[in-house]
Amino acid sequence: MLTLTSPVETWAHPLPAGLKLAALALATTGLFALQTPPALGLACALTGLLFLTGGTSFARTGLRLLWPLWPFVVIVGLWHLWTGNPTLGAAVVLRMVTAVALANFVTMTTRLSEMLAVFQWLARPLAPLGLSPRRLALAFALAIRFIPVMLDRLGQIGMSWRARSPRRPRWRVLVPATLAALDDADHVAEALRARGGAG
Repeated sequence: MLTLTSPVETWAHPLPAGLKLAALALATTGLFALQTPPALGLACALTGLLFLTGGTSFARTGLRLLWPLWPFVVIVGLWHLWTGNPTLGAAVVLRMVTAVALANFVTMTTRLSEMLAVFQWLARPLAPLGLSPRRLALAFALAIRFIPVMLDRLGQIGMSWRARSPRRPRWRVLVPATLAALDDADHVAEALRARGGAG
């Protein structure tokens, strides 16, 4: 749970974590400058090619991590169809999928310790205020790590519901998803304590 780094080594693994996080920030900001579906579709396709540079196994893992997004894609798509603006809906969906895929790429190619070091360096100016840079860095790093994990867990809960009932899960998955999140947080807390705490 503490790491989602891909065991498949790619050219991006040795790159500095700060460089990858800065590139991610610039790329996701750039996505909001793109407004048309063709431009965003090209960005999405280029992101797919980025994953393929790590090999087919790496790309398949990246694609699997995107699967939990499908409820959001459906909701956004149907909403914009209903409001009569499918072009905007397509742009929103493409932007969302591309941004999450880029974040997954950085997560899969960056070790937690490297990401933690970057966040700790960024949080150093807050030390005079009595805030621990290491604790803040750990909170940021774990938040980034947990996003794809929780999306995947939500997708698993949804599939379990559909295997047992013909009805749509809708709000019914919220309670088990919340309990799963609390259980995961408890396991992470135990792992941190076993490693000496947050420091």
